[in-house]
Amino acid sequence: MSVNGVGILAAIIIGGLAGWLAEKFMNSQMGLFMNIILGIIGAVVLNFILAAFGMAYTGWIAYLVVGFIGACLLIAAGRAVRG
Repeated sequence: MSVNGVGILAAIIIGGLAGWLAEKFMNSQMGLFMNIILGIIGAVVLNFILAAFGMAYTGWIAYLVVGFIGACLLIAAGRAVRG
């Protein structure tokens, strides 16, 4: 089973790295588990948005970039909701 060209274990590792990078970039304080969740969910959400516009990606570098951007968007949305 694969997620956009990377395996499940690689998706967890890359998602964790993307979430950690987003945490540092957005100056947020979260733990390892939330970094992994934000990276993976961010990649999935942004992939859905990109697919709606007819764009797709594969490979671990693209997964990292999309996960980072998606995680940043999720952090910003969380901040907007909390006020």
